[in-house]
Amino acid sequence: MRKLIAAINMTLDGFCDHTAGIANDETHQHYNQLLRDAGALLYGRVTYQLMEHYWPAVVKNPTGNQPTDEFAVLIDNIPKIVFSRTLQEVDWKNTLLKKEITAEEILALKQQAGKHLFVGSPGLIGAFTQLGLIDEYQLAIHPVVVGSGLPLFKNIRERIDLKLLKTKPFECGVVIHYYEPARLGVDQ
Repeated sequence: MRKLIAAINMTLDGFCDHTAGIANDETHQHYNQLLRDAGALLYGRVTYQLMEHYWPAVVKNPTGNQPTDEFAVLIDNIPKIVFSRTLQEVDWKNTLLKKEITAEEILALKQQAGKHLFVGSPGLIGAFTQLGLIDEYQLAIHPVVVGSGLPLFKNIRERIDLKLLKTKPFECGVVIHYYEPARLGVDQ
């Protein structure tokens, strides 16, 4: 069974802002390895459009920075599923458009053989969290405070206990926190 892993960059004050994070060789190399270990990426419309707007252009016109260019090729080739009620079509290769999120469909994807599934959109992470579908959270906390923005768990209204599995610090100050949902009575 494949895991559904929420992997996202956040500011220290809990906001998801792709422009505020540290995108250097060290962080790109980490995400390159993550993509090599991924069977598919699951996105919402906004994150998909941000990625689709940028990374295919880097594939066509490489930057000359090896980790960045490798990331572009990896993300371009990996299967992607976009959940959106408003998009009518998707143009990025290896991308499937879905109009609805159903727990049954995600559970069926998890039951398939293959590499893990990664979700990288704040809205989807929240929706999948509410449905109890996330097996692991990989939260990359950047040493930046922005004061406002899109909070990762803005629609979560009930307590969710997590168990810390490990941390991975980077020289640039980013620290990835790996969590899994706590099983009350088992992990406590």
